[in-house]
Amino acid sequence: MPATALRRNRRPGKQNLSAAPDPEAPTTPTTKYKVTGIRVLRSEWSKFWTLRSTLITLGVAVFLLVLFGAIASYTYSPDAVATSGPPGPGSSNGDSSAVSLALTGVSFAQLAIGVLGVLLAAGEYSTGMIRSTLAAVPRRLPVLWSKAAVIGPIALVLTTLGALAAFQLGTPGLDGEKIALSLGDDGVLRSLAGAGLYLGLVAVFGVALGVLLRNSAGAIAALVGVLLILPGLASLLPDSWYDTLSPYFPSNAGSAVYALHQSSDALSPGAGLAVFAGWVALTLVGAAYRLVKTDV
Repeated sequence: MPATALRRNRRPGKQNLSAAPDPEAPTTPTTKYKVTGIRVLRSEWSKFWTLRSTLITLGVAVFLLVLFGAIASYTYSPDAVATSGPPGPGSSNGDSSAVSLALTGVSFAQLAIGVLGVLLAAGEYSTGMIRSTLAAVPRRLPVLWSKAAVIGPIALVLTTLGALAAFQLGTPGLDGEKIALSLGDDGVLRSLAGAGLYLGLVAVFGVALGVLLRNSAGAIAALVGVLLILPGLASLLPDSWYDTLSPYFPSNAGSAVYALHQSSDALSPGAGLAVFAGWVALTLVGAAYRLVKTDV
């Protein structure tokens, strides 16, 4: 072989291209992260608090709960109640109480909390972020459970504090009235905590509707229809049917959870909780089935 060819084969560049890798050379370690329930939960926690609507909606829900409860307590008039009936939810047998007045804002707070649950779930479908989420969590179901596990306890704690604040703020306005109560009276704390529990389940209900319908506007419309419109439409049924079915409607069963006293045509607090939790669980099952069985 000519000497010039030998010199070309000995150039440093050629030697580096043909040289075998050194087995003793240090290698860069690669870290593999396993998808676990805790990591999915942390991811959903971060996404929840980075939503611009989170603080706004939570603040609105607590504000409405406190505002309407305080207003109802300070504007209470026994004569007006005698002619027009009870002013808010949680009353029984046509009689108002300090608790029913304090929880007047539950009807408004449930919409804000439910909408937040819808946005947490359906919002990802609107932006297309759900593709990245499900690519990171191929099993899919942990995403649904984590969203529900994040928003439920947060809504429960904040709205329970809001219900307590509404009751405490309204107490001076009822000073000297027969319906006045204190936190130490029987059933008061249970009713206020029941309102928070109900609203926490409403938040999870919103998440389930968002995943099931995958459209923010449609899920919000369904939420409003089920909680507010359905009981009114049911009044068109024959009286015998309405009396039988009415206590089992979601909002009616939910209101039994935080009622101070059980009325003759309503469920007990425990039964109301079981019924409403059943509605939420049924919706979650439908959302889980669609999440697993259908494409994004």
